[in-house]
This record gives sequence, C-alpha cells and structure tokens, in this order.
Amino acid sequence: MGEFGTAELEALLREGSNWGRWGPDDELGAINLITAEKRVAAAGLVRTGRSVSLSRDFPTAPAPGNARPAQHYLRRDRRQHGGGVALDYVGIDYHGHSCTHIDALCHAWDDRGMWNGRDPQQALTIDGATFGTVDRWGDGITTRGVLLDVPAFRGTAYVEPGRPVTADELDEVAEAQGTVPEAGDALVVYSGRDRFEAEHGPWGGAPERPGLDASCVRFLGDHDVSVLAWDMMDAFPHRFEVPWTVHAAIFALGVALVDNCELGPLAQVCEAEARREFMLVTAPLVIPGGTGSPVNPLALF
Repeated sequence: MGEFGTAELEALLREGSNWGRWGPDDELGAINLITAEKRVAAAGLVRTGRSVSLSRDFPTAPAPGNARPAQHYLRRDRRQHGGGVALDYVGIDYHGHSCTHIDALCHAWDDRGMWNGRDPQQALTIDGATFGTVDRWGDGITTRGVLLDVPAFRGTAYVEPGRPVTADELDEVAEAQGTVPEAGDALVVYSGRDRFEAEHGPWGGAPERPGLDASCVRFLGDHDVSVLAWDMMDAFPHRFEVPWTVHAAIFALGVALVDNCELGPLAQVCEAEARREFMLVTAPLVIPGGTGSPVNPLALF
C-alpha cells in the first residue's frame, strides 16, 4: 500500500462508512453483524472450558495516565445476634487509559457528526445521551474472538514508540497466524502493553504512546469487524490532521471498542492452547444514556 495520510483517512471515513447500512435510526452499529448463528458458532469454540479475563485491575491508585483514579471504599454494618454485613462503594470516570471499558456509539464524533450522522448537540444532554447509548448493547456481546499477537510476529517484547501497527501489518499477522477475522468477529490486538509498562511505567503517562496507526480503520472495515479489543490504543503523537484516528471506527463504522484490555494472559493461553480463536463474551452495565461502561471481557476456550 502507498502512503496513508490525512486525505486517505478522511476518504475512508466518508466513503467507507457504515452510515445507513442498517437503517438511519440504527443504534447497534456493527454489532448487527453478530447474528444468532454467529453466537452459536462462537460457542462451538469452547472445547476445554478454560476462561481468561481481559480486564485490568480496578484503577484506584493515582498514576501518570490515571489523574482521576477510581474510588472504592468499604464499610461494615452490625446485625443483631453477633452478625454483620460488608458493603462497598465504587465510583469511576472510566474513559481514559486505565480502566478496561467499552465505548458506546455516542462516545466520539467528528465534524460530520456521531454514528449515523446524528448531531451531538442534540443527542447529548446533561442527563445522558439519547442515541447510540451503551444500554443498546445490554443483552451482551458474544462472538468469535481472534487474537493478533503483534510482538510475537515482530519478534519483540512490545510495540515500540515510533513504529505503530498498520493495517498492512495486521494483514500480515493474520496471514502468518492462519486466523483471519471474519464478519461479526471481535478483533483482539495484543501490542505488549504489560511488558512496555514493566520497563517504562504506565503506558497512558508516556510522552509518546505506541499503538495502532489510523490505517487500521481500513482493516476493521475490510473484515467487517464488530468489536476491537486492544491493550495499546491509538498511537500518539500521529501525523493525521483529524480529531480521532482509530477511535474514528466508533462513529464511521459503528465498531464497539473495548479499551485498556489486559492481554498478556490471553496471549499466553492462546500459545498454550495452540490456537488464537475463542468465544469472547463482553457484558456492559445497562446504563440508560451511558457513553460506555466498565467491562470484564472473558475469553472462553
């Protein structure tokens, strides 16, 4: 492929968008591609019963990249006859670089608008969003997951700053692994964030964040992916004069993004199981008007 710059990205977001594909009022986006038959086929991938969480720990500790840490405190109440009960409170500003969460279709937009061309000025209110909200996925998202292990392909510990993952490279990784994403799949891209953070500290606090190049939007569209789950996200800084790079897949393609996954354990299990496909189950909290939700995605083998 030739140089992929701002003009190419903007053309992709406009000419290759999924707006209107499932009707002008659709609020599910690419989740429409996960049919009942797709879920049944995904369930057929469960052979050993092994389960792996893709979630990071609840981020209560302040750190670079976690300027608004989550809140968690516990209290105890006494009961009659010597008993008691433990109760706790949690509160979190989950969008950002620390919490594993899913982005709803109302989460981001560009100068053309939100998913399906909706005006954010009208769709977003102080009481919550009125279109493309996370509760539209309240029945859960269950589909085939496909892991693309970029460090294993490169022969490195992690994706390095200044060398983002491109769409062409994802094609090469999929071909080398022999597992190509299909329509309705959840694409899981492992970039080695756990190893990067072990050497450099929090990925979200790094001045130069390695990750995926904007051209990866093309890969998502070419393969009709429904979900993108990743540990490193959009590479930054970047050369594109746009408000969003890979996150543009939310409003252009209707793809659900599961940000800040912990994928090191999954990569190890895939190696042990000698396969990189599995059933992936993601269940957002049912938050009417919500722009997303903390999640604990589970890969089942």
